[in-house]
Parts: sequence; C-alpha cells; structure tokens
Amino acid sequence: MSTASTIAVAPLTTQDAETLLDTARRAAEAAGVTVAVSVLDAGGHLLAFRRDDRAVLIAGETSTRKAFTALQLNAPTAELVDAVQPGGPFHTLPTALDRPLLFIAGGVPIHRDGRLIGAIGVGGGAPAQDHEFASAAVQALA
Repeated sequence: MSTASTIAVAPLTTQDAETLLDTARRAAEAAGVTVAVSVLDAGGHLLAFRRDDRAVLIAGETSTRKAFTALQLNAPTAELVDAVQPGGPFHTLPTALDRPLLFIAGGVPIHRDGRLIGAIGVGGGAPAQDHEFASAAVQALA
C-alpha cells in the first residue's frame, strides 16, 4: 500500500514559463537592469530562457544555476548564502548531475498546491535585485 499522495498537481507549463520570463524581465527593465532569466521544470530541465541583448553572456549560465540550486534545495537561494561560506553546512555539498550549485540570490522555487513544480533564476543584476525580480515573477504566477 502506497502512502504517496494521489492528489494531482498541474505541472509548470510553457505558458507559465512565459509569464515568469515576462514578469521578471519587466521588473528588471523598470529598475534599469539587464538580465537573463531561466525557468526549469520539476525535473531540472530548462523550460524557458530569455537573455536581454545587453546582459553579459555569463548571466545566462548564472540564471540557470540559480534556478537549479533553488530547485535542488527547494529554497530561495537568497536564504542559502550564509550556508556556503567556508565552514557552513553546504560548503562541500556534492551536487546531482555533476552540476555545480551556485548559491547567489536570484533563484526561487515554484510551488503549486504545496508541491515543488519548478524554479526560476535571474542573473545580471546585484544579488538582491535578482532575488527581487525572481520573487516578483513567482508572485505574479500565483
């Protein structure tokens, strides 16, 4: 007998991903910041990506890693910064898929009906700004 819940949860859709991308981009644009935004599904697959033409190229990889970190640890990356300092609990944490985690604010997990369905990562601004843009996008999806 399985104890797993049988409640169906709607997955993160491409329409959801577009809403997330647009909201984060508009928030960044309003703040005068150029960013890259990545949206991952619950399996860690890139569902959607957008990079402002003026954003540095590394912002794209950064946004994806932020989303991956938020997804793997099911927590906003802004809350994890202290944990990765030398001597912190995640300083030497091995990662799944041999993908390094990036513990800089800007990654936020996405939940629906109390379940993790994906994550968004924003890169290109200051860490606090990236977190703000990602959080605004997740709130708009709710």
